[in-house]
Amino acid sequence: MQRIPVTPDSVKNRKVALPFATLVVAMVGLAYASVPLYRMFCQATGFGGTTQRAESAPEKTVDRRMTIRFDANTAPSLPWIFEPVQRSLGVKVGEENFAYYRATNTSDHTIAGTAVFNVTPDTAGAYFNKIQCFCFTEQTLKPGQTIELPVSFFVDPAIVDDHGMDNVATITLSYTFYPAGEPSNVSSTESKPSTETNLN
Repeated sequence: MQRIPVTPDSVKNRKVALPFATLVVAMVGLAYASVPLYRMFCQATGFGGTTQRAESAPEKTVDRRMTIRFDANTAPSLPWIFEPVQRSLGVKVGEENFAYYRATNTSDHTIAGTAVFNVTPDTAGAYFNKIQCFCFTEQTLKPGQTIELPVSFFVDPAIVDDHGMDNVATITLSYTFYPAGEPSNVSSTESKPSTETNLN
């Protein structure tokens, strides 16, 4: 068996190729990690209207009321009717509240969907806390089935200490449903309301 001679050029090529290959692997790894890292950052800071999660509402409320509006959207590829049961709620800051959405599968086959979400104005995301939400899990509807989807939430009393939020009296909670497993091409921070919801 003939051995391939090791030349100075081949050694030099290996020295160049190894760092390059390492760089490519690192870039691919960073690309995969960037989405969860971005989501973690948004969830921790409320950046881009990302809401917070909490185990329970605080024991104390504050003397401030706000209006919560509810918005619903579906991806064009999802044959569901998705809408809020109530258009708006008047809430007391710090108090747990319940709202409901309704979804109907208008197709002739079972479909699973997942919801992305955010609130506007974006700065309210740091203070809008969900305790329970249908958006935490995948939802499966049989053909023609209609279900009600609950969400329990509260507005963090810390909002009164943020004077940049003094003029915010209304928060819009928006959801967009996509077929489960279909890339939404949108993070939860980008699920913007398609239309302004009336207070009627």
